[in-house]
Amino acid sequence: MAKVAKIPVIDISSNNDQEKVAKELVEAAIEHGFIYIKNPGTAIIPQDAIDKAFEISKKLFNAPLSEKQSCSIQKNNRGWSGMQVETLDPSTQRVGDFKEAFNFGPFQNSQASQPLPPTISSDQPSLSTFQDFCYSLCLKITTLLGIGLSVNPPDFFAKAHLRSTGPSGTILRFLYYPPSSSIPDANPSSDVRAGAHSDYGSMTLLFRLKGQVGLEILTTDNQKWVPVPVTPPGTEDDPTPPILLNIGDLLSYWTNGLLRSTVHRVVFSGEDNQITREKTAEQEPRYSIAYFFHPVGTTPLTPVPSERVKNYVPDGQEKGNGNPHAERKVMTADEHLQMRYVIS
Repeated sequence: MAKVAKIPVIDISSNNDQEKVAKELVEAAIEHGFIYIKNPGTAIIPQDAIDKAFEISKKLFNAPLSEKQSCSIQKNNRGWSGMQVETLDPSTQRVGDFKEAFNFGPFQNSQASQPLPPTISSDQPSLSTFQDFCYSLCLKITTLLGIGLSVNPPDFFAKAHLRSTGPSGTILRFLYYPPSSSIPDANPSSDVRAGAHSDYGSMTLLFRLKGQVGLEILTTDNQKWVPVPVTPPGTEDDPTPPILLNIGDLLSYWTNGLLRSTVHRVVFSGEDNQITREKTAEQEPRYSIAYFFHPVGTTPLTPVPSERVKNYVPDGQEKGNGNPHAERKVMTADEHLQMRYVIS
């Protein structure tokens, strides 16, 4: 491994030219699929809200096993999943992922719509607030993507994600990766903490703690794994670390593959420490938070009203054949999600 991922850092705050920002976002989504979103102070998501979310996450995963098991994950994709329950890349993994996870569905009036461990019951208002911040940021980004793609109307994507119009597959997920020293059957040189995969929805917001490396993406040019720094070059002095955004399968499908859904994984820290120059205490646990943003489930994934999307010809297809996106069966957001569950 000889480099780190080249992922653009973009400031989407209202102080900047939104037309220019929108075009930068689109180009980054096309070329990389991953984007760092600068988080200056309280302009995007307040750092204290992020800190509080990680504090709650640590409380949750330190809760008694019986509490977590009583909230085990259900068919609606909400709840707790234990160590090695999930296997994201069964074709190459000898064992399941070395992680625990807890998925939160929507909150109503600051109350969860699912059972929660009593340990974090009093934290529901903070969880609800953090989820609202993530939702608002994703709505802004989908609007900017519409502007950057010259979609008519530009809020085409944003309207499809309005939670006031119906339920969706959107999930807030807390993740815990134990230190390798506490996993006797793990082989850090060959096993992974989370197998190779692409995300299912429109986009994902990812929050990580400084020093807790391990995320890698698969490059499209030479098909190599490269580490994704928590603090990319040029942001070391920022008061708030950037938020990592990646495009999901649904939005890639919806734009006929124009926007890239990039394969990624989480490995045990090692060589990437030397490359990113970020220090990880391997004997400490790793935490991350993901917000998976989905359209309302009944949304039909009809052709996007954008000339750029319409005229895009995916690799491997002949020019002049038109956009096959308009020819294939139009499915709903929920149908696309279920399709991904089946084939993953």
